[in-house]
Amino acid sequence: MNYLRVSGGRVLRPDGRVERADVAVDRDEGTIRAVGSPDEVDEAVGEGAAETLDASGSLVIPGLVNAHTHVAMTLLRGYADDKPLDPWLREDIWPAEAELTPADVEAGAELGALEMIRSGTTAFADMYFAMERVADAVDRAGLRARLGHGVVTVGKGDADARADVEESLAVARELDGAADGRIRTAFMPHSLTTVGEAFLREGVAEAREAGVPVHLHANETTDEVAPIVDERGERPMAYADDLDALGPDDFFAHGVHVDDSEIDRLAGSGTAVVHCPASNMKLASGMAPVQRLREAGVTVALGTDGAASNNDLDVFDEMRDAAMLGKLAADDASAVPAGAVVEMATRGGADALGLPGGRIEAGAAADLAVVDLDAPHLTPVHDPVSHLAYAAGGSDVRHTVCDGRILMRDREVLTLDAEAVQERAADAASDLVDRVEPA
Repeated sequence: MNYLRVSGGRVLRPDGRVERADVAVDRDEGTIRAVGSPDEVDEAVGEGAAETLDASGSLVIPGLVNAHTHVAMTLLRGYADDKPLDPWLREDIWPAEAELTPADVEAGAELGALEMIRSGTTAFADMYFAMERVADAVDRAGLRARLGHGVVTVGKGDADARADVEESLAVARELDGAADGRIRTAFMPHSLTTVGEAFLREGVAEAREAGVPVHLHANETTDEVAPIVDERGERPMAYADDLDALGPDDFFAHGVHVDDSEIDRLAGSGTAVVHCPASNMKLASGMAPVQRLREAGVTVALGTDGAASNNDLDVFDEMRDAAMLGKLAADDASAVPAGAVVEMATRGGADALGLPGGRIEAGAAADLAVVDLDAPHLTPVHDPVSHLAYAAGGSDVRHTVCDGRILMRDREVLTLDAEAVQERAADAASDLVDRVEPA
């Protein structure tokens, strides 16, 4: 057996305990072979050739999951800030996106992949366009992803709108299983208000027939709720249910303005919610009722949203924001505790996306991040889980492993040329702005 040994550190186990242990990874299978004492790991792996990752002074955690983003929007990081969602989209983001080329999308996606590897993220969900170029970047980077073409039909004629739906379905069929199985797909209408009802019904029905999950933005702002209530006399989640868009394989982004009836509907259907606290705060969208969602049994994951509304892809930041904002939303300092946000960023994200990972145990996918605890801002270590939620950052990640492959060792990314990726993305962003705002 060809195996990787992560040795000398402490390990975050699925039940939230932290224990001193080594982790043995079967690199041929991309799975964890054993977790235990050095002697126990020796016994489990036998005489197989081993490579070692030093985890001394560090905490080995499941690779983080960024369960909702638009990764190529790294090119628009800092391009437009400090505006509400609707004018931000219509006046700044959508005009810029109209000028994006497939090569731009690939450059932005590669930059986002580099950023995520360096901050311990091993899997993400992405809604955008030119998704075959995003898939190429995912493949090169060595990450996992659930990808989908985002559908918007408002403002389009029937032919163009139908073509957009068909493209999303085609992407879902054609890219599923790419990158040696690390890429899965979904049908991704942008939202319940930016895709017309007939196109939603048609697309969801075809997705169901193909066995493809549904991912969309839902209840992000009151402006996404009011039109549905006014026009249909029902809440958005009731409308989604009527469309057959709720189910145990589906996941919705945001869920900020959901009422109790909608929380019950999400829980009953098994639909997951991806909480994006930084984006919700920056765009003043509101505070998602995360504590109530979790208490109702809804699977809650974490996402950064796009870098233009965050402005980074660091899931450690989302953990801290989710814990802090969750307490404010619940008016309860005990709400959304550290262990809960760490779970949301790992197992919750993997479960929401239907991807392997999120747990460190024998048989689980070998998706890992090793967090260096030897730093002033992480001293003393009374509670490593507390540090993950409240004190650590992506820059504390020392090693990143996905599918048994080392993507980063001692802060050096091995799968991408970091300098070339950054230079290519910076050039693409500069040229994009020149096209959007000609002199």
